[in-house]
Amino acid sequence: MIRQIRYFQSVVRNNSFSEAAEECHISQSAISQQIQALERELGFALLERKNRKFTLTSAGEYFYKKSLVLIADYERMCQEAARLSAGNKATLKIGYLRCYSGQEFHLALEEFSARYPDVPVKIEYGNHEELYGMLRNGDVDLVMNDQRRVFSDEYVNLLLTVGSEYIEISNRNPIAVLPSITPQELKNVPCILVSSKDQRETEREYYQVVVGFQGDFLYADTLEEARLMVIGGQGFMPVEGAKKAENQGSSISRIPLFRGDSQISRNYCAFWKRDNSDYYVEEFADILKRKFE
Repeated sequence: MIRQIRYFQSVVRNNSFSEAAEECHISQSAISQQIQALERELGFALLERKNRKFTLTSAGEYFYKKSLVLIADYERMCQEAARLSAGNKATLKIGYLRCYSGQEFHLALEEFSARYPDVPVKIEYGNHEELYGMLRNGDVDLVMNDQRRVFSDEYVNLLLTVGSEYIEISNRNPIAVLPSITPQELKNVPCILVSSKDQRETEREYYQVVVGFQGDFLYADTLEEARLMVIGGQGFMPVEGAKKAENQGSSISRIPLFRGDSQISRNYCAFWKRDNSDYYVEEFADILKRKFE
């Protein structure tokens, strides 16, 4: 019933079934069915439906206000119970894509840590396959990763954003003035990848076969090291989670990466095992999702 109440609150808060369904990551028909099931369980109507619009019944208005307090108490109860169950040493272990350049994860971590200061957060960095292995082996509770394989029912697959792809290149390079660029136009410029030593061949294969870079490849252990290589004119770097408006200083230009007439894009998701959907995992995932909105 708790999940159904959350759906009901979302519908009222958004004043829309469709927007609530999007917020809750389920279909519109499913959220409507869940609220109808809640009404049957309660034995009275919460909403009065008229065509595609609805209004709260008097009972629904009362239930909505009281349910806000109920859910807040429930969340605090879960938080405290989780802390006690872990012996006051609950730790959230998160895997983070080492080459991701956006700020959303940092903002989510800041909010989570402010809300739960007693919960230590351990961050593990990795490339795509490393993060997948950490999650599969139980070394982390949740990963923020790019999508390179079909979603599995074994995991919760929360789409965070569809990110447009860019490259960063030294302003001294003549191609830095181009409004957009394709992988084929970069065939004579080395591609700089952020990768651990063990994952270099895997990352090279992905960017060569899937993205289409055909030149030489260079490697950096960290994003900062890769940017210093870009500034030094050693090559270009594909950047993940980037935005055109972000300022990287006067030494670097950021150029949209196109294939044909369309900018290349990639899905970025939060993944965790369905049998590990504990309170803190879902709470961090919810915070992270909001940062992308």
